Amino acid sequence: MRALRILLIVVVILGGLFVIADRVAVNFAEDEAADKLRSTENLASTPDVSINGFPFLTQVAGGELDDVEVGIDDYEASTGNANEKIRIAHLRANMRGVEFSGDYSSATAATATGTATVGYDELMKATKSEPTEIAPGIDAKVVGLSDGGNGKIKVSLQATVLGVEVPEPVEVLSSVKVKDDDVEVVADGLPTVGGRQLAESRIRAITDFQQTIDELPGGIKLDKVEAAKDGVEITVKGSNVKLAG
Repeated sequence: MRALRILLIVVVILGGLFVIADRVAVNFAEDEAADKLRSTENLASTPDVSINGFPFLTQVAGGELDDVEVGIDDYEASTGNANEKIRIAHLRANMRGVEFSGDYSSATAATATGTATVGYDELMKATKSEPTEIAPGIDAKVVGLSDGGNGKIKVSLQATVLGVEVPEPVEVLSSVKVKDDDVEVVADGLPTVGGRQLAESRIRAITDFQQTIDELPGGIKLDKVEAAKDGVEITVKGSNVKLAG
């Protein structure tokens, strides 16, 4: 019995040491992966990287990690215009089946899903915020975007009729969707301005707009989008996503 107790104590100690070693190893790997990702994607700050699953060392021995979560704040995405970027306030991605090279210099995830948040102030960059003629004697411009409820965006227009500013902004509820690499905003109904119904093509030139969001980390793509309190919430996804290398 005494020998059995000693054996159990040894097993517990060894198990504890293995857990400690495993956690030390995973913390080191997370820090290294975060630094590598920052360098590869030319990020302004170090991202958060969490390697899930236990034991980590067993996953490493098998050459594949089950589940890796990556969080990046204030990511500068491409708009398709070399002189413009759009800031993604929060980008979160969950990577599955992450395989890495023998020297750990590169890693590729079989699949990735996640979310990205773009504030309304950033989305305003795609709107016509300068006065544009929509009918003889009538100009309009977009002065604000906000949550319209039920997944809609409220587009606020400031109109000027014969040089006189309309006292109250004209508000338009709009649907938002993903089209290729664009977030597309389209008015559900057309407003009247100064009591006049305007030509659809002229008013939609102001109310409707698209914002390209491209070159996301690892080649992930936009999937779905919905208006929320502080901006649009975008679902992203991808396959064979390169995390580094």
